[in-house]
Amino acid sequence: MMEWPVTVDRGTADELAKKLREAIQRLNRRVRQARPVGDLTFSQLSVLTSLQLAGALTPRELADVERVQPPTMTKIIGKLEERGLVKRTPHPTDGRQVILSATDQGQAVYAQFERARNEWLATQLTALAPDERETLARASEILQKISRA
Repeated sequence: MMEWPVTVDRGTADELAKKLREAIQRLNRRVRQARPVGDLTFSQLSVLTSLQLAGALTPRELADVERVQPPTMTKIIGKLEERGLVKRTPHPTDGRQVILSATDQGQAVYAQFERARNEWLATQLTALAPDERETLARASEILQKISRA
């Protein structure tokens, strides 16, 4: 991997990549834990999130997005349907398929989940110095840029 000019105390691009990846993983793990008290599993919340972000999907598409096997997705969908959080509608062009989408109640649960995560992170950010928050604001722009590459 090609190295780029950095100061001695910052290290190489590989070292920075490792530190950044580890910090993002830890933060993501902690943000995921900040959720409303309830009995939905992480997998169920993840499916609701995928349906919210991607829109309606077939069960196979949802399994692919979630990186699980179709039988596992079938079980998750069944639990969400039992709770009235997901609904099935016929596929517009393939009678063998169904389209899954979040119900109004499912969207409300997702919104509550998002609020809890945002509130937790906002609380952590308020404890930082203004210059640290400014650094993170700039870093978020850079991370967005990297994620689109």
